[in-house]
Amino acid sequence: MPRDYTKIVAWQRAHQLTLAVYRLTQAFPKAEMFGLTSQLRRASTSVAANIVEGSARNSKRDYLHFLNIAGASLREVEYLVLLARELDYMSDVQYQQITASANDTFAPLHGLQRAVRKDAGITGTVLALLTSNLVIAIARAVAAHTA
Repeated sequence: MPRDYTKIVAWQRAHQLTLAVYRLTQAFPKAEMFGLTSQLRRASTSVAANIVEGSARNSKRDYLHFLNIAGASLREVEYLVLLARELDYMSDVQYQQITASANDTFAPLHGLQRAVRKDAGITGTVLALLTSNLVIAIARAVAAHTA
């Protein structure tokens, strides 16, 4: 029976973060619609979406793989928010709020990763980390090639 992702605290927090990012980026300059706005929205959506996809997987190794991608996407959100703040696309208060939301998402996500890693065992953990790193490297290579 698949896990009910709506009951996963990490997903709940990631979903709230995504909603906040979408609201925040509505005020970004129109020139950023296909740049920073799009990238920040995709990264925030990726956090919640990868938790959902991982929760639907049958193996702990696969679940952990998607949780690792969610964690990397969360770090990407943190950087993109910092960049947007330094470009004056948001106020200090908005920056603090969205950063707090990202931090609130990190704690349960990290806890979930630790729990699944423990259940997956050492072999499952190593395979999940290798798979995650490979997927991230391929995505970066594709992004660099298409840019």
